[in-house]
Order: sequence, then structure tokens, then C-alpha cells
Amino acid sequence: MSTLYVVATPIGNLEDITIRALNTLRDVDLIACEDTRRTRILLDRYEISTSMISYHQHSKIVKVVEIVEMLKSGENIALVTDAGTPGINDPGGVLVSEAVKNDIKVVPIPGSSALTTLLSVSGIKSDRFLFLGFLPKKKGRQTMMRNLMKISNMNLYDAIVIYESPYRLLRTLQDLQLAVGNNQIIIGRELTKKFEEIFRGNISQAIQYFDKNQARGEFVICIKQKL
Repeated sequence: MSTLYVVATPIGNLEDITIRALNTLRDVDLIACEDTRRTRILLDRYEISTSMISYHQHSKIVKVVEIVEMLKSGENIALVTDAGTPGINDPGGVLVSEAVKNDIKVVPIPGSSALTTLLSVSGIKSDRFLFLGFLPKKKGRQTMMRNLMKISNMNLYDAIVIYESPYRLLRTLQDLQLAVGNNQIIIGRELTKKFEEIFRGNISQAIQYFDKNQARGEFVICIKQKL
């Protein structure tokens, strides 16, 4: 029986990959990846020569059908994203869903995730947290902020976690302050990479800090809830 392996890859430091993940990437017939150039860096580091095919957020349904047909024909395929675990705020979830619908075996190969990486060092209770991925850029953003205000007031979670780009970081922090108040916040920048930075403070302090220090890299934001 052919198998779709969902393989977590490093979020920055190329040493953050499991032996099982490396063996899987070597043994499969094909690797479906978000960006073949990014994945090639990882494969070259570990001398893996498996062929690749691109599969990303702009791929049309025909590409999903193509990969599913390959699986149905007997090929074993590994699904990877540029960084972290596929399917978590990532188009890989569509492929996994189609594989499941077609009774194809899906096997997780766990590893790095920016979400759990920051939570593990946040220093706050995180038994119950809400993960929202990237907030809407325009359409639906104000609705999301109103919903965040309601959720925060209900005290259902220990923390709320989102992803953000450097281009919208300040705007998002300002919107969050209006929505949830001046809560404690932990921000991870470039996690596991050379210029890794973890900011701790309240939201107003974060606004002041990143207003003076240009935001670079990818960000994970963890907002402590007032329980």
C-alpha cells in the first residue's frame, strides 16, 4: 500500500530534524514541497537525492489530483513545507484531506513547529491555547478583532497564538491592544536561527520596541490571557 508521509522539517536550524524524517525523505519515491529551492538546501545538507515536485498555496486542484493519482499508482510520497509541520496553517491540509478521502494511508513524521517552539519557552500556562495562524490582511480583519475581544473576555484560553510577517507586525500589535487590552505578550522572531530573539513584556512595550527596532524575519506572537 502506498503512503503519504507528512514530514516536519526544521523551522530554521537545519540540525532540528529527526533521524526518522531523514530516512523517510531518502526512502520515498517523491517529495512534494512548498518550494523546491528551499527543500533542496535541506536535502543537499544531508545528501538526499530524492526527486521533488512543487505543491504550494497557489497550486490548483489539478496538482492535488495529480499527486493523489501517483499515490494510487503505488508511489510513496513525502509532503513537506518550507519550515515546520505541514498542514498547520499550510496548504498541505488539502492534500492530506484528499488522500484520506481516497483511502490512502497517511503517516505523520513529527518534528519542529514554530507554534510549539515558542509556547515551550513562553513561561506561561498553556494547557488551553487558541491558535489562529495568520490574521486576515484586509477582508475579515475587523471581524476577527471583534471576535478576539469576545474570546478574551470569556477567559476560555490560557493564551492566544498567531503568526505574523515583519510588514504587518506593528499594525497587528496596535490592533491587538485595542481588541484584548494591554496584555502580557511573548514574541518569537527568527526562532532557531542565528538572529533568534524572544521579546517579553506587555503589548504597549512591544509596540514601542518594534517601532524603534525594525521588524525582520518571521514572527510568532503569544498573548497571555487574563484568567
